[in-house]
Amino acid sequence: MNTALHRARRFSKMHGAGNDFIVLDLRDGSAAPSPDEAARMADRHFGIGCDQILTIESPLHADTVASYRIWNADGSVAGQCGNGARCVAAWLMRDGTGRGAHFAIDSPAGTISAEPLPNGDVRLAMTVPQFSPVAIPLKGMPEASHYRVDSPFGALSFGAVSMGNPHAVLEVANIDAADVDGIGSWLQRSAWFPESVNVGFAQVLAPDHIRLRVFERGVGETLACGSGACAAVAVLVRQARVQRAVRVDLPGGTLTIAWPDDAAAVVMAGPTVFVFEGEWTHD
Repeated sequence: MNTALHRARRFSKMHGAGNDFIVLDLRDGSAAPSPDEAARMADRHFGIGCDQILTIESPLHADTVASYRIWNADGSVAGQCGNGARCVAAWLMRDGTGRGAHFAIDSPAGTISAEPLPNGDVRLAMTVPQFSPVAIPLKGMPEASHYRVDSPFGALSFGAVSMGNPHAVLEVANIDAADVDGIGSWLQRSAWFPESVNVGFAQVLAPDHIRLRVFERGVGETLACGSGACAAVAVLVRQARVQRAVRVDLPGGTLTIAWPDDAAAVVMAGPTVFVFEGEWTHD
């Protein structure tokens, strides 16, 4: 007979524009999931299934209402997740912790400001984009708006930025024809990005409208990536390809991104959805 003691974790399943999450409340002192447990929970066949796991924890500062951390589907730790941040904000609003027109949350990349919108969306002031290769990190290249490397797929041109996590952004003529898996995997494994990288493929439709697919580190291609949308707009603004307020269409939905000026945080607005509540029982 199996005498193993089972513990149960209550969780919320959420998504933001199709980018889906398991949300765990650890403010009662519960331990964070180990990398192995995070990967088992994220498994879409044998677990709950998600792109990332979000843990809600006690605030780190007097003027914030909570903090959160992020685990990728492979159990690795992530530095930021824009869609996840919106889901955390919506979760805190439902819980009653996030109150008022604005409230602040501690993210792994620093404090972010959340604002509920009348249409039910959540708007977040994320971080100021960092283009320094050291901040990304991007190894062996001086700072530039475009980086060019040879690859098995031919010469690649991309911009790079940190939004609290590393991003490479390639402009393509048609994202439907882009080799997202091949190029994304190759760049993630390349020596240029010692901490791997999230790879965005952007198609500019108009100065205020782009399409975007993102191959995320530790996950693969997702239906949406909030920090990837912020990164794409920041890179394309720097390359003079788009305006500072842009509609970003991703496979799972639409986000609105604004970067008011070079010294400002990128602002993102978009939907959040509560899918179901459940209990994860494990050894």
